[in-house]
Amino acid sequence: MSTFSPPSPLLTVSAPPHAHCGRTTRGLMAETLFALAPAAIMAVLVFGLPALRVMALSCAVAVICETLCARAMAGTPAVDDLNALVIGLLFAFLLPASAPWWLVAAGSATSVVLGKMVFGGLGGSPLCAPLVGWAVCKLSWKGAMDYDLSMLSSSLTSPLAQLKHLGPQAVAGISLQDLLLGQQLGGLGAVQVAALLAGGAYLLIRGRLRPHIPLAFLAGTFLTALIYFYLDPAACAPPLFHLLAGGAVLGAFFLAPDCSSSPVGHVPMIVFGLLAGCLVVVIRVYGVYPDGVPFAILLAELLTPLVDRIRPRPLGVG
Repeated sequence: MSTFSPPSPLLTVSAPPHAHCGRTTRGLMAETLFALAPAAIMAVLVFGLPALRVMALSCAVAVICETLCARAMAGTPAVDDLNALVIGLLFAFLLPASAPWWLVAAGSATSVVLGKMVFGGLGGSPLCAPLVGWAVCKLSWKGAMDYDLSMLSSSLTSPLAQLKHLGPQAVAGISLQDLLLGQQLGGLGAVQVAALLAGGAYLLIRGRLRPHIPLAFLAGTFLTALIYFYLDPAACAPPLFHLLAGGAVLGAFFLAPDCSSSPVGHVPMIVFGLLAGCLVVVIRVYGVYPDGVPFAILLAELLTPLVDRIRPRPLGVG
């Protein structure tokens, strides 16, 4: 007489996710690097080999520091996910092309160690890692981080510094085309506006970047600048100038949407982007630093836990 035996195993238990869309962290970072490539190429064309030196050194230090930190934390190095390369390249984009090697190395190491690894690695940081390194360097070595002081031999000028110290009349003759093509002093990759727009559009089309934060960031910057310009046109620069000068486009597409430090809900993302964009113009108008993009994003990220509490009211709750 035969007895029925259930198939073995009867129940398989596994950890989520149980379905996978096929996307990986490595794939996302590879496409981010591809989107940043046009700006990196433009930086070399505009600033020459010093820009290439800064980017290469920053990326190398970021990879080495992440490997050492992972081993010190008794973990398996995950540099093959390319996130360290993205952090190193974005930090380099915020530096002048003439940045000394020790500044590049210190800032890149700080970005990885303080901006990422002390919080447990990828996905745990409450702040955008490259901005952490930038803020430490900006507050510690102000002269080396100043674009005008560190690049006196360049024929280019910093439009935001001119606006801050000389007023809107000093930037009235700067064409929007020059700003688009990177003909301005600033972060070596942050000022390559046309290339960054192309890279951001690529990520949006590929579905690697949700449009809420970038578009809200640009809208917040534009609307705030428009209000100031409407109230006092003689003392304030026009809105398009604020969008194209400095690192507004880099912040909108590559810094503010940082996965670990930005909100996850649709409405919170819009509020976050509008807040960060508004703070950019406020800092540029009232602050001591010409470009307010990095500090604006850092301040908005401190409010991310609060902003992320904005969610629809549950159905049936009065």
